[in-house]
Amino acid sequence: MPDKPTQLIGQSSAFLDAVERASAAAALSRPVLVVGERGTGKEMIAERLHRLSPRWDEQLISLNCAALPETLLDAELFGYEAGAFTGAVKARAGRFEEADGGTLFLDEIGMLTAAGQERLLRVVEYGELTRLGSTRPVQVDVRVVAATNEDLPRLAETGKFRADLLDRLSFEVITLPPLRARIDDVRPLADFFGRRMASELGWRGFPGFSPRVLDELESHDWPGNVRELKNVVERACYRWGEADRPIGTLDLDPFDSPWRPKGAFAKPAQTITPEPVMGAADGSAPPPADAPEPVPSDFRGAVSAFERKMLEQALAACRHNQRRAAQLLGLSYDQLRHAMKRHKLLSADA
Repeated sequence: MPDKPTQLIGQSSAFLDAVERASAAAALSRPVLVVGERGTGKEMIAERLHRLSPRWDEQLISLNCAALPETLLDAELFGYEAGAFTGAVKARAGRFEEADGGTLFLDEIGMLTAAGQERLLRVVEYGELTRLGSTRPVQVDVRVVAATNEDLPRLAETGKFRADLLDRLSFEVITLPPLRARIDDVRPLADFFGRRMASELGWRGFPGFSPRVLDELESHDWPGNVRELKNVVERACYRWGEADRPIGTLDLDPFDSPWRPKGAFAKPAQTITPEPVMGAADGSAPPPADAPEPVPSDFRGAVSAFERKMLEQALAACRHNQRRAAQLLGLSYDQLRHAMKRHKLLSADA
């Protein structure tokens, strides 16, 4: 099976709005800027823009501007003549010439050099480029789709990105929502990735996920978005290894290990300080600072209330990521889940 899905999967309104905007813009041979966090599907939106356009039967060429050093990026984009620089033994067409008549997808456009931005501006505005080491202009007919996870208007304000280039690229701007803003899509996506992985593993069918795993999938904040979800689900399938039972364990952090190296960049452990009690339950003023601590009349109730408060604070500090909250409290994941169930903090019993 292919490594990446070719389907746009989702039912949340934020996601569907972005897809609809891409579909509407596809018919026009104008530049489009796709904005979103890593792993939100910017490349798939670029593919949709190309496939639904009149250029669908021509080339869709992609280039990640962050994957090449500055010294090679301009040559890769615009091509070069023999002798243009050390190692250029023969002339070579760049990505723009390869995409002539089709679409060029430029990922991480914010990483383009100042010289590259100037050359790109000329291509977008006039359809004309000059190979490195040449003085002869070359005409190309290319639709540019650019993507970024940077705040390009802010970069333009600080002089790190050309404002006039930003104006040309932003005929249409499609901003993709992060996965944490489209929780309704987590289950369909997880099911899709799970079924693909089950097929790859040779399973006769996909057994699905246990209620506890579904709850964990929906409570995670997914900083890596759909790409991270795909990795987590596929890893869970192959580690589970039981084709006839719903997947019951999930490993959100593959680096989590008691033997994990503690290097110079390890994060310091977080601590939780219980919030001070501002007053008595009946609304009366708090006791003086030098007054002795009152002895609770209901020991079990006081301990239970304190435990629940600690759980709530840990979950809030970890944005309801239960594995991180467990680590923060020094508990195992199962211990945290039992405590949450005891205090009725679970959305549904697993």
